[in-house]
Amino acid sequence: MTTSAFVFDHWARAHQQHVEQVLARLLPGEQILPERLHEAMRYAVLGGGKRVRALLSYAAAELAGTSRMTADASAAAVELIHAFSLVHDDMPCMDDDDLRRGKPSCHKQYDDATALLVGDALQSLAFECIAETQAPQALKQVQVLAQATGSRGMCGGQSIDLQSTGKRLTRAELETMHQYKTGALIRAATLLGAYAAPDTAPALIQCLEQYSQKMGLAFQVVDDILDATADTQTLGKTAGKDALQDKSTYVSLLGLEEAKTLVEALYAEALQLLAGYGAQADPLRGIAKFICERPF
Repeated sequence: MTTSAFVFDHWARAHQQHVEQVLARLLPGEQILPERLHEAMRYAVLGGGKRVRALLSYAAAELAGTSRMTADASAAAVELIHAFSLVHDDMPCMDDDDLRRGKPSCHKQYDDATALLVGDALQSLAFECIAETQAPQALKQVQVLAQATGSRGMCGGQSIDLQSTGKRLTRAELETMHQYKTGALIRAATLLGAYAAPDTAPALIQCLEQYSQKMGLAFQVVDDILDATADTQTLGKTAGKDALQDKSTYVSLLGLEEAKTLVEALYAEALQLLAGYGAQADPLRGIAKFICERPF
């Protein structure tokens, strides 16, 4: 349980506002050449999103004793990678969605070529952001983020997803796909915050590894539930796309009620992992609750 003195909503709001300011400073200004690309990069990143990955990074950083400057770089980097993935995922050759975070997708607001370049530029900026800290563990952070982004992570998961459209996946196949597509970046976000500290205990790294695995899976199961039950206005993206595209989801595989039961079990397991860390782990507990209890 979280301590009575900790209010997650206040903590989350403060960190969401802070990382927004960090990102606004990091992204090139719209008046800098090439102006249209920089305008589109800022459009894709700023002013939207729950910043869950940044919150995970900050929460792990606080638990590990990371400095604010280094924690900012980790949180911003993972948000830049996430934004890059959304821009590319929405393109016609991928998931083909016209709406993202309640506004036109980047390729609809601009054009396909600009959106492609936006994703490429955001990915490069993320790694530049970490490298510029020159922190002792920066190389490890780059490795973790690169693996989460590439063919053994997010890009690999998207490839499997595209190949699986119209096919009935087993539960093991579905879980593997989402460990790559969704879980890898959630894992990286959590570990980046911890690795940013000068000397993080191996036991804490192991705990955060397991915690992030639970949260990565829970995040995807809840997404599947919301895609099946919520409307477009609530989601900020087109509702019901999974069913329309004949994709395997946890709802189609398990049924709605069993999918909800799985989320509850993952939440309980995440709290158990954090049981020995006291009030310092309250932000991670709050994030787990937020991920798992988004209204169905």
